[in-house]
This record gives sequence, structure tokens and C-alpha cells, in this order.
Amino acid sequence: MQEEVKDQKKEKQSMPKGVLIGESIFDICYLIFDFAASVIFFSHGKDPVFFWYGWLTLILGAGDAFHLVPRVIHHLFGNRGRVRWMMQLGILVSSLSMTVFYLILVRIWFLLFDPTQISPSIILFIVMFAFMRLALCVFPQNKWFSGGNLKWSFARNIPFLFLGALVALLFVISGNTGDYGLWKMAVAIAVSFLCYFPVVIWAKQKPMVGALMLPKTLAYVWMIAMGLSLLTI
Repeated sequence: MQEEVKDQKKEKQSMPKGVLIGESIFDICYLIFDFAASVIFFSHGKDPVFFWYGWLTLILGAGDAFHLVPRVIHHLFGNRGRVRWMMQLGILVSSLSMTVFYLILVRIWFLLFDPTQISPSIILFIVMFAFMRLALCVFPQNKWFSGGNLKWSFARNIPFLFLGALVALLFVISGNTGDYGLWKMAVAIAVSFLCYFPVVIWAKQKPMVGALMLPKTLAYVWMIAMGLSLLTI
């Protein structure tokens, strides 16, 4: 636990106060956007696409809030009480919620496009990798509350990578069907993973690598924005 606190102090000292404040403002704006978008989607809930987009956005925002709210508190006010523990719990919750996010995105794909154009094996593998990811996240070997375990971090993120790749493949296959422009969803997914994995690998050794979480977050904002754009069609 002492090493964990030292890592946090080292990370905080390596980042200027202005950067911490800027990141906190970004995180707050992101969460507000998420929850506002979910309200908009649910207000059109009679359409199943927007009903599921509402859940997609709500789960994304709620899962990230478990991590980002304590992180904002930590950045602005320091390591108070159980803030560090809450941050670690938030990483676990967001890991689970992001997996559910992609399963709901697949459900939305089924509502918008013709599922007969794909092999059933793709869906089988998507479900398999999702459950592998969820199962690996709950093993105590992850050491969520005691500094983490890099080997287990790789183990749980490999099926997550395959899950994301297969979901992106769905949107590549559907292309621009219906003039929805959702082929760009594959690009957003690719950007999110390209930014996420360097953080998984190097963030503890080089805290500034964590800045890649900002473009990763913007990729998810883009995914939500694509859903909002469907409201105008």
C-alpha cells in the first residue's frame, strides 16, 4: 500500500497543477455530456435504437464516473481518505462497464443492419471474448486494490482487444448502409484501442503516457455523437 501511495504522489508531482486542473475540467465535461446524451436518447425511447443507445451512454458514463469522480477529487484536493481506494474500485467498474458497452453496441448494430450478412461465428466469438474479459476482471490476481498486476492486465485486455476488433469489423461490413455514416464507428473503436493499450503497458513507468486517455475518451464521445446524429435522419 505504501508503494501504491508513493506512485500516486510521484504521478501527481510529475504533472503541473494546471494540467491536473485541465484534465479535471475535461473529465467533468465528458461526464456531463454522457449523462445529457443519455437523457436525450431515452426521450426518444420508443425507438429501440435510441432506447439501447440510451443504455449504452448511461452505462458508459456511470462506469467512467466511478473512476473519474474520485480522480478529479484526487487531482484537486489530494489523496483524501478513501479516494485512492475509490479510484481503484472505479477502474474495476469501468473495465466491466466497457465490456457491456460493446455488447450493447452489437445490439444496436443488429437493430440497424441486416444480421444475415455476417457469419454467426462472429457473434459467437464476440460473446465469448466478452465473457472471457468479464471473468478475468473479477479474479483476485488482478490486485485491483493493491497496485495492480501487469501480467493480469495483459490477460484481461487481450480478449477485450479481440472483442473491440470484431465489433469494429461489424461496422466495416455494414459500411455506409442506410447512409448512417456508421462505418466511422470502426475508426473510432480503432482510435480508442490505439490510445488505450500504450497506457496499459507504460503508464506506471511513464505517467505522461496517461495523457492518451484524453483522445481515447474523445473517441467514445465521437461514438455517442454518431448516435445523436441518427436523431436527425
